[in-house]
Amino acid sequence: MEPANTLRQDGESKGGILAHLEKLETQMNRSHKQFEEPQRAQAEESTLRTRIHKLRLLRDKLRAEVKQRQARIEASAASAEPDQTLETSEQQVLETKRENLKAILQAYRFTGLSGKLTSRGVCVCIHTAFEGNLLDSYFVDLVIQKPLWIHRHSVPIFIPLEEIAAKYLQIDVQHFLFSLCEHLNAYAGRKYQADRLESDFAAFLAGPLQRNSLCNLLSFTYKREPGGQSFPFCARLLYKDLTVTLPTDVTVTYQGMDALSTSWEEQRVAHENLFRTTSLHKAFTSFARKGGKLDMSLLP
Repeated sequence: MEPANTLRQDGESKGGILAHLEKLETQMNRSHKQFEEPQRAQAEESTLRTRIHKLRLLRDKLRAEVKQRQARIEASAASAEPDQTLETSEQQVLETKRENLKAILQAYRFTGLSGKLTSRGVCVCIHTAFEGNLLDSYFVDLVIQKPLWIHRHSVPIFIPLEEIAAKYLQIDVQHFLFSLCEHLNAYAGRKYQADRLESDFAAFLAGPLQRNSLCNLLSFTYKREPGGQSFPFCARLLYKDLTVTLPTDVTVTYQGMDALSTSWEEQRVAHENLFRTTSLHKAFTSFARKGGKLDMSLLP
């Protein structure tokens, strides 16, 4: 019986030793891990610090290169010839004017202005119209240089092109074009009215229509009825403002009588008001429609 007890004690003793060893190994592994983790963290931190240091060195190097390059550019600009610098600046200004003209033509292509860029600058076409009728077109070929100048054009000689250019071309190209448009459209409108009077209402005229090149001074003698035998009226229409199509001054007199009756005087005054506020051909259309009597609905 004793050997058995001894065996059991020995087994228990061996089992206790193994368990104790396993416990010690576990503790040792934990100790190793706890020891290795700070070392690993320290190694990673050291690597990051080294990388940060290298990046800072690279940043400082790049900053120095940028400063050196800027210094070289400034030194080069300072040593450049003044004329060359001025020429570059002027070229930029001219290029800006060229782009502005292009934008103007694109924005106002439906208002009678059109054109295209040329090797020298831009060629602008101005289309005139009056009361929905398309009339003549004119062109102006602008050279984009300093100063801007007109290479050629088809504007009539009696239009004050040089005066308009001297006033606006160098300071405001858009204003120059719009002012020229106003003058050309007004001239075309006045001419259109005079042409219509001669062609459509010749039967009312007692003599030829007198007009100057600008059509801003019209004089004519007319009767109240086409082919009538009554004494004629004499009209003088003056357009002081060259950008308008209605006269600023109207004078109507009556030939053949020193003193007018009340009805004739009323007709004369009514004719003056009509010519001042209505297109010339529309006024005579009223005469024709009413058989020589004034259409009062046309008066303002």
